[in-house]
Amino acid sequence: MIDFLNYSNQPRYGLITLLILLIVGEMIWSYRNNKHVYELRDTLTNLVIFAGFQLSKLAFFGIELSIGAFFTRHELFHLEKNTWVFVSCFILVDFVYYWYHRLSHKIKFLWAFHLIHHSSLYMNLTVSYRLNWLSTVLTPFIYAPLLLLGFPIEFILLSLALNLVYQFFLHTEAIGKLGFIEYIFNTPSAHRVHHGSNERYIDKNFGGFLIIWDLLFNSYERETIKATYGTTTGFIGYNPLKLNFKGFIDLFKSKMTYKG
Repeated sequence: MIDFLNYSNQPRYGLITLLILLIVGEMIWSYRNNKHVYELRDTLTNLVIFAGFQLSKLAFFGIELSIGAFFTRHELFHLEKNTWVFVSCFILVDFVYYWYHRLSHKIKFLWAFHLIHHSSLYMNLTVSYRLNWLSTVLTPFIYAPLLLLGFPIEFILLSLALNLVYQFFLHTEAIGKLGFIEYIFNTPSAHRVHHGSNERYIDKNFGGFLIIWDLLFNSYERETIKATYGTTTGFIGYNPLKLNFKGFIDLFKSKMTYKG
């Protein structure tokens, strides 16, 4: 994705190195403080899923780009590439992400893609990239309205990349509450709530970069008790294939048993 935007590989490799160092640092913090936020099988599963997700992005990139180009050809307006357009694009991408994320918890078809992200019983930085291998196919359709409005596809892709990198830092127990920032930006505290299967935490805090959308649309919940992670239906397993496709299997079974 970054290569498509003509950025050099050096910053990308620097970012990957930083993320690896942060993961190692979190592991050391967990061990020294007896926090038990890492479990070997769970972590290995996360890494395999991450590798598969990267391969899926390469495999589907041509399809994704073709769909994006289609909507771009039918744009209603043409917006110039400048700072204000990018800032507007970044905010709107975050707004669209909020609703896409919220609907992913309400619509069974979208939940089939999203279930994997909530399947871990732990909260650590490696959980951040527990993403479905087929989800990249949905991306151009989700953000098609912004393409039709005339936002440059490069700006949308960059906004998505920055949003995803930011969310990496949310998946941790090493950072506590951050005061007034909790009511502006998404934070680790807010995102722990989102991953919680506690009754009061279910379907809360859908924001990506900003938490303002949750405050505006009544889906915000403060962290008041320790979150119990995982899905409400229980532990699924460590098999990456099962985790990626369980949601679709469940969806198919529900349709087969539906009597109308």
